[in-house]
Amino acid sequence: MKLIKTLSLLIIVCAFSTHVQARTPDSFADLAESLLPAVVNISSTQKPDEEQAEIPQFPPGSPFEDFFEEFMGRPGFGGPNIPQSAMGSGFVIDAEKGLIITNNHVIQDADEVRITFHDDETLTAEVIGRDEKTDIAVLKVDTDKQLTAVPFGDSDALRVGDWIVAIGNPFGLGGTVTAGIISARQRDINSGPYDDYLQTDASINRGNSGGPMFNLNGEVIGINTAIFSPTGGSVGIGFAIPSSLARPIIDQIIEYGRTRRGWIGVRIQTVSDEIAESLGLDSARGAMVASVTEGGPSEAAGLKLGDIILKFNDRDISEMRELPRIVAETKIESEAEITFWRDGQEQTTTLTVAELEKAEEEGLITAENAVPSDEQGLELEGLGLTLLPLNEGTRGDYGIARNINGVVIDGVDMSSEAARKGLDAGDVIVEINQKPLETPEAAQDIITAAKESGRASILLLINRDGDVRFVALKLAE
Repeated sequence: MKLIKTLSLLIIVCAFSTHVQARTPDSFADLAESLLPAVVNISSTQKPDEEQAEIPQFPPGSPFEDFFEEFMGRPGFGGPNIPQSAMGSGFVIDAEKGLIITNNHVIQDADEVRITFHDDETLTAEVIGRDEKTDIAVLKVDTDKQLTAVPFGDSDALRVGDWIVAIGNPFGLGGTVTAGIISARQRDINSGPYDDYLQTDASINRGNSGGPMFNLNGEVIGINTAIFSPTGGSVGIGFAIPSSLARPIIDQIIEYGRTRRGWIGVRIQTVSDEIAESLGLDSARGAMVASVTEGGPSEAAGLKLGDIILKFNDRDISEMRELPRIVAETKIESEAEITFWRDGQEQTTTLTVAELEKAEEEGLITAENAVPSDEQGLELEGLGLTLLPLNEGTRGDYGIARNINGVVIDGVDMSSEAARKGLDAGDVIVEINQKPLETPEAAQDIITAAKESGRASILLLINRDGDVRFVALKLAE
């Protein structure tokens, strides 16, 4: 019996050992050897200002006059600036067309972009197009040489803990291979509206920007873009644009020379637990409509302030930041079905997706400015807010447009929850609990009624400088 238990234990250990060995590569050498020819170094140069620094004025015959005339035009003596340059990495995705991918910040504002291949041959590249929002650029080289291209893989199939290989040009040293794992997915580092980064512990440093991140099948599953480091060097926290986000952008740039993102004409915000509770939603999910663009697709479809978008074309919106990416990837002029929450129940509508870039060109996405004031008003008990009616005087004091209705916040108790959530003097409360306001007294009546009905919080619709958002505040017991 003891022998049987020992044999069973050995079988289990061997099985576990085989399982680990199958998932852990013995070496990355063969993979690196096949991938290195597709990875390139990129250098960009911005031409300096041709104007020279002004020569100081000296009295005629001064001994300094000849000195400055001779030396001011020389480098380091106030002459033309040395050309600014940047270095990064990239990779070939189409060998026949000579298409290369990198980061936008590597080639931004460049007058000349040069590509150095693995065999040290250098060529001048043309910028086909770029996208600042996702930090992606597409380049093209014309050459008769046989290029090596790499395919894209499915970044959505990656799991935390999977092995990856990164190749790039750290600190200008040339092709360098590092390996690590996927440390996290869907990281938001506040770099843009479509943040959805892969995080890795593979060594990524300055100069790696634009380089590829590979899975063990040799497929590009990310574009190395940023690092988190207090020293400027790798501390084991690097970020890459996932291929699932990059590929549609790259395809658009190749086809149109620019991006063509979907747009539905709403500004959205996060649904907090307090907001969900105040509207009777079962959990904090979806994206709340904070404003609807006049003349946009959502207005035509009947969406309103306070609606919570739960689904877009049958895709669940579990959190707010998922919606912009889903909409952006939707085909322009296609019909989209939206499921939203209003008046305590789910409703549906259909709209036609428009183009974001066209809306930006037409000035449909704008904002206004305001000026503070210090008048006295009605204090809302327990909320730390002081309100004033909107009239000619307060509109002038705060610079509030005539098309904005509600009551204006005149003061905020800095120790209150309202202050912690960013409310400030000059903000206009348009609605409370989705009821429009005309006077500060009406605001107090709504709050009193909410307390009497046992509500734990209230929902404010705030307009600041033309920018609209919802804020939930807890009611004092």
